[in-house]
Amino acid sequence: MTPPRVTVWFDGGCPLCRREIGLMRRLDRRGAIAFLDLTSEETACPLDRADLLARFHAQEPGRPIVSGAAAFAAMWRAIPALAWVGHAARLPPLAWLLERGYRLWLRVRPALQRALASERRFG
Repeated sequence: MTPPRVTVWFDGGCPLCRREIGLMRRLDRRGAIAFLDLTSEETACPLDRADLLARFHAQEPGRPIVSGAAAFAAMWRAIPALAWVGHAARLPPLAWLLERGYRLWLRVRPALQRALASERRFG
């Protein structure tokens, strides 16, 4: 088996994150991504665990750890069907827009998590 083309750290305690990672795992048919759940005590953290949980992080071999939209782009580049999106996300105007969208997502994510949790309790 070849080594992963990207390492992704994610919040396994977040139902929205688990759904997203589940989709990415299904698309990653070649096993190019190492998905590391930060809620597992066994997961090594190259940065402060709280920092890793606050934003999505990824690392391509030989490159620095990136977060936010850049981390999603790194993950997308490892999946053939999404690679073109990951490469396009390197273009400055698109990178800027994606990062702004990601920051907006971070603000609404807690409310969506609460809504999803209450839906499961009462639904």
